[in-house]
Amino acid sequence: MAISRRAFLRAGSGVLISAATSSFAIPAIAKIASPAVIGVKETDCRTLAFECLRTGERFKADYWAEGSYVEDVLARINKALRDVRTGEVHMIDPKLLDLVHRLGRDVDARSGFQVISGYRSPATNAMLHKKSSAVATKSLHMKGQAIDLLVPGRPLDRVHQAALNLRVGGVGYYPKSNFVHVDTGRVRQWTG
Repeated sequence: MAISRRAFLRAGSGVLISAATSSFAIPAIAKIASPAVIGVKETDCRTLAFECLRTGERFKADYWAEGSYVEDVLARINKALRDVRTGEVHMIDPKLLDLVHRLGRDVDARSGFQVISGYRSPATNAMLHKKSSAVATKSLHMKGQAIDLLVPGRPLDRVHQAALNLRVGGVGYYPKSNFVHVDTGRVRQWTG
């Protein structure tokens, strides 16, 4: 039975961690695992970790590996970032996931992201727009192309500046509500 590179690397890193607690096992495992593990996460794998603040759900998984998106993980992300008011699940744009991944790398989001809002159904968006003019009538949240988030332990202005530096899509800065909006629409910026 052939083992995929991804499965090997996962097993290898788990073995390496287990071996680290035993001094006699380190030299043997280091010869096997080290050459294969160095630099792999950055080139062959993209991982996202987040907590959905409205549901309390936590998520951490490799959504892209070995040169392509991992379909079952994308489906789990779609569910995790569902409309929390209606329960409706919608496809999240993989380009948005890549944008969030890059943002996380740039701000060193070791603990992951806290998500305020992912997908919004048209009904939810209309209801929120009635309550606040800050909610766009044609919000990209309704297309799975926008996310509102923050990074624990990182100043909001630093996350905002890092998002602007990416020069990808829209970036909204909401310091009073304590979140940054990023989307995969046209490049633009605003403060809410």
